[in-house]
Amino acid sequence: MREIVVTGGGTGIGYAIAEAFAAQGDRVTITGRREQVLEEAAGRLGVSYAAFNAANPVAVGEALGLLPGRVDVLVNNAGGNTNLDRPPSGEDLMEVAESWWANLNANLLSAVLVTSALVPRLADDGRIVTIGSIAARGTGSGSYGAAKAAVEAWTADLAAELGPRGITANVVSPGLVVETGFFRGRLTGEGVRRRVESTRNGRAGTPRDVAETVRFVASPEAGHLTGQVLHVNGGAYLGR
Repeated sequence: MREIVVTGGGTGIGYAIAEAFAAQGDRVTITGRREQVLEEAAGRLGVSYAAFNAANPVAVGEALGLLPGRVDVLVNNAGGNTNLDRPPSGEDLMEVAESWWANLNANLLSAVLVTSALVPRLADDGRIVTIGSIAARGTGSGSYGAAKAAVEAWTADLAAELGPRGITANVVSPGLVVETGFFRGRLTGEGVRRRVESTRNGRAGTPRDVAETVRFVASPEAGHLTGQVLHVNGGAYLGR
């Protein structure tokens, strides 16, 4: 039985990923900042949980006792566009800096810290999958897109570092996924229509689309797939 850790696993894409692994009999631990949300999600899924802020190095260190002693698959899903939680930064440079720090912390540093903490526990031939975004490929999302682009660069180095142990590191990069709280209720019907029109298959993505891709990338059969960005966006961005 494999040990799976999914950060940001209480809702949305993270929940769907945890559900996919639990359904195939893996032992899963979900993490996140909101303990009540995690506790309820873990109860529904029949998995374990650990509540902590993945972007805080002290919190990550203190949470290690709640995480498995051996990790076969780590899914760095925690993150989101923090610009949606704050007013637009104006000309004040401190506001600009804080806006950028927030997205870098939430999307890049969270993955770097949790991965760094768990590398000593990663089993040989283990798997690291980090959730990216189509925003990393120049879709105009500012600091959020920049943070996800940095995730891709970091993953390439991680694949080289851990490759001798048979550990793979990849990014699964979704496009529009509407069945989550990502947009905080701000995505309009016109916004959905415009994004769907850019796909080749004429639909938005679902959390399950992403989860099933993650499940394959994390499988024993995907051992020669590493350092890659797998785009799950219906062809809205062509990875070629």
